[in-house]
Amino acid sequence: MFKSFVNGEDGVVLSAEIVLVATILVLGMIVGLVEVQAAVVAELSDLSTAVGNLDQSFSTSGYASFKSTGGVKARTYGAAYVDVQDDCDGDSSVAIVCDDPGEAVGYFGSNDFGF
Repeated sequence: MFKSFVNGEDGVVLSAEIVLVATILVLGMIVGLVEVQAAVVAELSDLSTAVGNLDQSFSTSGYASFKSTGGVKARTYGAAYVDVQDDCDGDSSVAIVCDDPGEAVGYFGSNDFGF
């Protein structure tokens, strides 16, 4: 019985087929995962471009209320902020590193913009 077990070749073809099928499945999985990775990177690039194109500029006008006898009863001043374009805003490529100093200029309580 031991001699027939050692000399038997019944399972050789089956194990070679399993190795071949497993190799094809692994290669197919690698190709599929590469496509998933490319799609995820493209969508994240679109998302980062959309966030970079958001304009956060705003302005509010001031308000003044006067007394009937003359003089100011209450007053609030207007405010404005101008969102300047950063280095990476609107960048359609996937920029890993941007030398972005941030918002360099911000205006609060200023009347330089005609508001």
